[in-house]
Amino acid sequence: MTNVVDRFIKYIKIDTQSDEASESCPSSKKQWDLANLLVEELKSIGLVDANIDEKGYIMATLPSNLDKEVPKIGFIAHYDTSPDMSGTDVKPRFIENYDGSEIVLNKENDVILSPKDFPELNKYIGQTLITTDGTTLLGADDKAGIAEIITAVDYLCKNPQIKHGTIKVGFTPDEEIGRGADFFNVEKFGADFGYTMDGGEIGELEYENFNAAMAKLTFQGRNVHPGYAKDKMVSAMHMAMEFNSLLPVNERPEFTASYEGFYHLIGFQGAVEESTIQYIIRDHDRQKFEQKKVFIQKAVDFMNKKYDGRVKIELKDQYFNMREKIEEVMHIIDTAVEAMELVGVKPKVMPIRGGTDGARLSFMGLPCPNIFAGGHNFHGKYEFVPVNSMEKAVEVILKIVELNANK
Repeated sequence: MTNVVDRFIKYIKIDTQSDEASESCPSSKKQWDLANLLVEELKSIGLVDANIDEKGYIMATLPSNLDKEVPKIGFIAHYDTSPDMSGTDVKPRFIENYDGSEIVLNKENDVILSPKDFPELNKYIGQTLITTDGTTLLGADDKAGIAEIITAVDYLCKNPQIKHGTIKVGFTPDEEIGRGADFFNVEKFGADFGYTMDGGEIGELEYENFNAAMAKLTFQGRNVHPGYAKDKMVSAMHMAMEFNSLLPVNERPEFTASYEGFYHLIGFQGAVEESTIQYIIRDHDRQKFEQKKVFIQKAVDFMNKKYDGRVKIELKDQYFNMREKIEEVMHIIDTAVEAMELVGVKPKVMPIRGGTDGARLSFMGLPCPNIFAGGHNFHGKYEFVPVNSMEKAVEVILKIVELNANK
């Protein structure tokens, strides 16, 4: 059987970087290269109904071999990689029996993966790590998840004596640009609940995520020759900076952790005549989230009163905290916790300081918490994944299937 590492290496060498400027789905044509390969691989291991739709969504089924009805479980991952860092020509490095020292990823560019900067490396002394070569991301987010799911399902196909219920497999495009669930057909998928294999380090189990909104503000200035500007010029850039100063400094990402929410300034385009700024607004608590949106609107109202209506805001919800949906079916969390413990993994139930496809899918009718895929430092050249973490993720999937079959 092809092991999880072999699959992972094969997948990361295919560039699937998504493109947030594109309106197509998938957002980049190159995502089809891996998508089509995955469909053929699923068919080759025995999932004969594997298919891909016109939007790049892959679904497949491993039928139950039980003589009783048990819930249908879905395992989901995304095959695109982040637009923040190149995924072209990924050259993975293997660090065997890691000794706790600095890892020189790229000597020429002085790129060093150091436990001083990334102390989590100390957890993996003695293990084999897969790293980048310091010039691209690695792609463990979320090609590790894909490799883990296919490896687990392949094992079940090759060992029909292992009893299991119906297993649904789903792979999506464009998760990294927030569109991974846009065209996911929950009814067609047909699972009673699912798990996204898209978390970070070994043991992570997440069923709480941010409530999320996007705010885009446009400031209309008035440009006049600076030599004659007194009492006439209105600088849109100064208005934008003044607006930003109205938001609480201690509610920025760099000053928050755990369940604390934030306003994050992610874009600024400025000129005297017109400037735009963009924020993402996040909070785990729905009431606090709504209060943040009210606060930013009040800041807009204040600025409009001061500057005669020169500020416009577009405020749009993006996704919500899946906890309110998962709490109705907490047995799926209990099963994942038990599975981890039985394979020797210490569960780390924690909130996601972000969002996943699972959050949106949960509100679309498919309760879908998030399980570790094993990687660290996603979206950049310092990304790495321990081999043992991927292997344990496969074991967790198989144990969840076993526990579900015995219900």
